[in-house]
Amino acid sequence: MKKSKIMIKAGRTLSRAGLRLKKHSPEILVISGVIGVVASGVMACRATTKASAIIEERSNQIDEIHECEKTHENDTEYTAEDAKKDLVIVNVQTVVKFAKLYAPSVALGVLSITSILVSHGILRKRNAAIMAAYAAVDRSFKAYRQKVKEQLGEDVEHELRRTLKKEEISIADSDDSNNMSSTPQKVQYSDFARFFDETNPYWSKQPEYNLMFLNQTERFMNQKLQAQGHLTLNEVYDALGIPKTKAGMVVGWYYDPYDEELSGDNYVDFGIFDPHNAKARDFVNGDEPAILLDFNVDGVIYDLI
Repeated sequence: MKKSKIMIKAGRTLSRAGLRLKKHSPEILVISGVIGVVASGVMACRATTKASAIIEERSNQIDEIHECEKTHENDTEYTAEDAKKDLVIVNVQTVVKFAKLYAPSVALGVLSITSILVSHGILRKRNAAIMAAYAAVDRSFKAYRQKVKEQLGEDVEHELRRTLKKEEISIADSDDSNNMSSTPQKVQYSDFARFFDETNPYWSKQPEYNLMFLNQTERFMNQKLQAQGHLTLNEVYDALGIPKTKAGMVVGWYYDPYDEELSGDNYVDFGIFDPHNAKARDFVNGDEPAILLDFNVDGVIYDLI
């Protein structure tokens, strides 16, 4: 019984070790390939130091053949035809010696490059699988949003689509001392929302400038979307002076006014004039120095391009 448990435990350990090895196989293959390429170069350099001896040996053999040919020029013991055959044999032997000399380094180099290419292939397959899974979830979410719109209305869908989180803001106290206190207020925003405030390199103390900058950037991004047919969220972040994200590489907008199923809104919206956002209204009116930009991304666009 104890032996059986030990065998099961050992099998489980080996299975998990194999899974970890498979999980990290791209990194292992790349590291092995890089090390192999370097080692192949070193081996080739060492082999080159021995090549001069082969070349010198070939030169001596050729000189001997020519000397022998001259010595027996007037007899039939060693003819010119024999000399040609010997020269061919010497050249073939030299090629074989060079092949043996450089074969280890060439073989290692080929294996190393193959290792790197295999690693790249594994990563491509994994990325394709991740993109397919992400796209499937995105399609399901869009279908769910459409059903909510049809049954509950667009305003309700707008509120449910965004993540509800609490943010502390200062409001006037009700007593006569006019003290300010912090009260939790619900602010709606998505995972892709970002603040445009004094930490941004393009922010200004002039509210009119900030509004003009955001409007012009939004207009330019819409023009870029129509010109390219697609636009990533990172492109928008970069234009606004916002740090890029990993999700921003694959999430964005897809423009196709003739295909309603593939495309989304067919325009870029920063949420500046969001009627559901009181803070956005204050920013537009110049009463709020910062604004939380919330982008109407269509979702994953790599599978649509």
